Amino acid sequence: MNHLPQIKIPATYMRGGTSKGVFFNLSDLPEAAQVPGEARDALLLRVIGSPDPYGKQIDGMGGATSSTSKTVILSKSTQPDHDVDYLFGQVSIDKPFVDWSGNCGNLTAAVGAFAITSDLVDADRVPANGVATIRIWQANIKKTIVAKVPMTNGVVQETGDFVLDGVTFPAAEVQVEFLNPADGEGAMFPTDNLVDDLEVPGVGTLKATMINAGIPTIFIDAEAIGYQGTELQEAINGDQEALDRFEAIRAHGALKMGLITSLEEAVTRQHTPKVAFVAKPKRYVSSSGKEVSENDIDLLVRALSMGKLHHAMMGTAAVAIGTAAAIPGTLVNLAAGGGERNAVRFGHPSGTLKVGAEAELENGKWVVTKAIMSRSARILMEGVVHIPGSTF
Repeated sequence: MNHLPQIKIPATYMRGGTSKGVFFNLSDLPEAAQVPGEARDALLLRVIGSPDPYGKQIDGMGGATSSTSKTVILSKSTQPDHDVDYLFGQVSIDKPFVDWSGNCGNLTAAVGAFAITSDLVDADRVPANGVATIRIWQANIKKTIVAKVPMTNGVVQETGDFVLDGVTFPAAEVQVEFLNPADGEGAMFPTDNLVDDLEVPGVGTLKATMINAGIPTIFIDAEAIGYQGTELQEAINGDQEALDRFEAIRAHGALKMGLITSLEEAVTRQHTPKVAFVAKPKRYVSSSGKEVSENDIDLLVRALSMGKLHHAMMGTAAVAIGTAAAIPGTLVNLAAGGGERNAVRFGHPSGTLKVGAEAELENGKWVVTKAIMSRSARILMEGVVHIPGSTF
């Protein structure tokens, strides 16, 4: 039997925020994978090492968590007044599919750096020193994101003293602005309600704030499902019954939000929506051993991604948190003490994060014009990734 040799594809392995992923320039992909479809999905699955029934992704670049099973494809922008088009693929760990339904806010912080170093941004848009303002078209949700990338002597400044909880080492700060962050799939509040009664068979009827901002997210009160809001990963991820309940909440919430038309569709749409539970501030010890005081935060948030409690907070979910916190009456806003606010600091399993949002009422509907947070990014490795030639 003849076996095709491996093929080599230029790639860069990057950290963005609290995630890692394999970045590609669209023009470097094999021709069949330069367009959406089975060939592209097969290529990305093989690069990451999925599907892996062992759940380890040993034979690929993935790290066996939702935060490290990610891919990014970038190209010069096809949109007016934008620099780069950014397409994100969340690769399932144990199933043969790539979820294209949403953005990764953490990896957004790395998009600008990759675009600059890959010459995808016109030279006159990038200062030798100072801050490069990179206009990103997020192709999954068709939204504009602006990344402020520090530059020193003509190259991206990656090292610095900005500390991000959930990332061990400091780096340069990258400010990311999500413009009009309501998700591209519909209204910011798809049910037209700030709080809904969400009926979940086997779980009960829960109060829920369901919002499309940054990424579709379902917020519920921690106490309503028996939690404090101070839980770390092992408290949730080691409890299969709890994970099954959260998946049921996610599936029924997705149905009510109009993201799916049948519960069966939730199985192949793992990336969105997210489920998060919120609580009023309490003291807790983060996963690194750092003590977080109730005076350090406005509220507590724990969020699940790809069926597991996230080790920190997804960047897109942070946008949803900031947006919901800015709108009086949502569960997030109430957990933070209620009232009007344009920024919120929340506690997550790895520590704390601050996110700002600007909200206003237009014609009886809430509109958020901008959400802002700071992240960091760094190139970890660049070169070529190898995959068997029989992959697609």
